[in-house]
Amino acid sequence: MSIIEIEAPLHAAHRDNHTHRDVNGGWLRPAVFGAMDGLVSNLALMTGVAGGAVSQQTLVITGLAGLAAGAFSMAAGEYTSVASQRELVQAELDVERRQLRKHPIDEMEELAALYASRGVEPALAREVAMQLSRDPEQALEIHAREELGIDPDDLPSPTVAAVSSFGSFALGALLPVLPYLLGATALWPAVLLALVGLFACGALVSRVTARSWWFSGVRQLVLGGAAAAVTYGLGMAFGAAL
Repeated sequence: MSIIEIEAPLHAAHRDNHTHRDVNGGWLRPAVFGAMDGLVSNLALMTGVAGGAVSQQTLVITGLAGLAAGAFSMAAGEYTSVASQRELVQAELDVERRQLRKHPIDEMEELAALYASRGVEPALAREVAMQLSRDPEQALEIHAREELGIDPDDLPSPTVAAVSSFGSFALGALLPVLPYLLGATALWPAVLLALVGLFACGALVSRVTARSWWFSGVRQLVLGGAAAAVTYGLGMAFGAAL
């Protein structure tokens, strides 16, 4: 009795705290990628143009055009990519659904063999497979998880991916332009704000990864800063040549 009383709170604590973050959602990857891409690409675009010694008006127009073009491109690309992925998954699910309808015994034996290969006793594995195969939809879900590695009820949404990437790209790309819209006349405030944004984005990403916030922040800062420095140098070279 004492063992049960001691272990019960541990089980309750485990149940209450053993939760996981959603790693299959359709918004996180495009949102993170969109913000990073917006910051790096528009910062690099603007520093490259600034290296050519253009007017402030030209630089602002370049930044806004880069924001709009990049956001629409990201949204269209993410929508097409995720929609194509869903269509491929649905096609594979249709194949599995037909196999379950035409060859239910073979599919059940296949599932039993899979469980047996993972250490379940053959007789028990066959009994489990038999019980799970009684419901066609449940059988389809299990086969999809085991054979395809997917959850049919948790497929990413093309619309969510497109909207996430559009909004995050636009937000990231706005940072290098914002100082000019607020009255700045030099390049350094735009670069400074963009670099701060890069570090902040990298640090934010660390909340859903195993990396420390400072490592992720510095890594993104270095990569984005290097891209801006290279394009600025190219802009100066091309500007001098033209």
